[in-house]
Amino acid sequence: MQKFFENVFSGVGIADIIDILIVAFVFYQLLKLIKQTRAEQLLKGVILLVVATGLTGLLNLHTINWILKGAVSLGAVAIIVVFQPELRRALEYLGRSKIVKAPLSQMDKEKGKKITAHIVKAVEAFSKDRVGALIVFEKETNLTDIVESGTVIDAEISEQILGNIFYEGAPLHDGAVIIKDGRVCAAGCVLPLTRSNEISKELGTRHRAGIGVTEHSDALVLIVSEETGIISMASEGHLSRFLDIKTVEKTLLNMYLNTGEVTGTMAIIPRFISKIRGDK
Repeated sequence: MQKFFENVFSGVGIADIIDILIVAFVFYQLLKLIKQTRAEQLLKGVILLVVATGLTGLLNLHTINWILKGAVSLGAVAIIVVFQPELRRALEYLGRSKIVKAPLSQMDKEKGKKITAHIVKAVEAFSKDRVGALIVFEKETNLTDIVESGTVIDAEISEQILGNIFYEGAPLHDGAVIIKDGRVCAAGCVLPLTRSNEISKELGTRHRAGIGVTEHSDALVLIVSEETGIISMASEGHLSRFLDIKTVEKTLLNMYLNTGEVTGTMAIIPRFISKIRGDK
C-alpha cells in the first residue's frame, strides 16, 4: 500500500497541484453560486438522472437506459434555456470582478462633496416628509437600456430638482432616477424586479426594483419609503434598512471621491433582509 501511494504521488508535480486547486476553487464557487436557487434543485435532479442512467446500464435495462441518455442530452440544452437569467448574471458578476475591472475615475473633490450634500439633503427631506424615492447611481455597468425606459433629463444634481421629480403627483415620481457622471441622467425609469426568494413578500415594488437592478449591475441604489420614511440602500443584490443620514453621506463620499470601496461601507451596514417589516 505504501508503495502504491509513493508511485501515485511521485508523478504529481507543482503544476498538477495548481491545476487541482483551481478546479476545486471553480467548483466551490459554482456551488456557492447555485446555493438556495432554482439551480440547486436542478443539480439534484441532474445527479439523480446520471446515477439512474449508470444503474440501468449496469443492469442491462437497454430501453430505459436509451431514454435516460436522451434525456441527459436534451437536459444540457434545457439548462441553458431555463437558466439564461442566472447564467447572464454570473457572467456579468465575473465581468465586474476586480481582476478585469478598471478602477473608477476619481471625481473632483469639491464637486463630489457638493453632489453628496445635495443628495443627502434631498434624501433627508424625503425621509422626514415620507416621500417615496428611488435613486440609482450608475458605476461601471452601463444602464443605457434602463435610461431609455424613462425620460432623459441631463441636469445638474440639486435638492430642488430631486424634490420636483419625486413630488407626489409629478409625472415622473413613480419611476427611478438614474444618476450618471454626477448628473441627473433620466427619471421615471423602469427597473427589473428582484426574483430572490429571500426578500420578504411584504416588501413593496420600489424596494424590489431597487434590489433587482443591483442583481444585474454594480449600481448603488438609495430607497426612501413613502409609508414610513425609512432609508434603505441596495448593492450587489442585498438590501440594507434603517440607515441614518450619516451612513448615506459616508457611502456617497466613498463612491464619488474613491476613498474606499462602496462594498466595504455596505459591509458595516446591518442587513435586516430576513427581519424586515412590510414596506412599500
